[in-house]
Amino acid sequence: MDFALAVLDMAGTTVADDGLVVRAFTAALDDLRVGDAERPRMQQYVLDTMGRSKIEVFRALFAAESDAQRANAAFAAAYDELVGSVVPIPGAEDAIRALQEGGTRVALTTGFGAGTRDALLDALGWADLADLTLCPAEAGRGRPHPDLVLTAVLRLEIDDVRTVAVAGDTTSDVLTGLRAGATVSAGVLTGAHDAAALTAAGATHVLDSIADLPGLLGHR
Repeated sequence: MDFALAVLDMAGTTVADDGLVVRAFTAALDDLRVGDAERPRMQQYVLDTMGRSKIEVFRALFAAESDAQRANAAFAAAYDELVGSVVPIPGAEDAIRALQEGGTRVALTTGFGAGTRDALLDALGWADLADLTLCPAEAGRGRPHPDLVLTAVLRLEIDDVRTVAVAGDTTSDVLTGLRAGATVSAGVLTGAHDAAALTAAGATHVLDSIADLPGLLGHR
């Protein structure tokens, strides 16, 4: 099959996370003065829901919308302070270029807000690398809903969802791909979730790294 589109996650998949997301979440909990008794539950929820829209995660953790918005803003501010230290996953940029050279368009997606997404792209020098970048606010809903993938399909005028491949490091990435009808919904082992979790979520393939995706899709 000729794949027309690859939809790739950012943090943990194409971009090394190195604990930055967890550190930013911790800063958000500090900002709201969350007590020690509540932190373990909240931190576990953050780990379990890696890849999802950050504001939706905070809405699940805090009953008041004002608290969720405050936590989301604190998270974004903390991550933006750390973003200068981010680096690509080894081979990620080469993989993206190989896909494009082989005729597969590339969309980068994230659960971050647009400002954090753009800061991350600027720090990496990737502002013009992908054919499209999307965050949840630009698609309707974040992962594990299919919206990010389907929005990429619509914006890039892809004719058939069966020519789409999705790759990410979380179960939410896998579910997003499956729910969008992608033929390939691959998990990668460079981020939040392990092979057992990705397989249990229904991953069509489990890859050591995003660097393996071009080969999977028939590109050299």
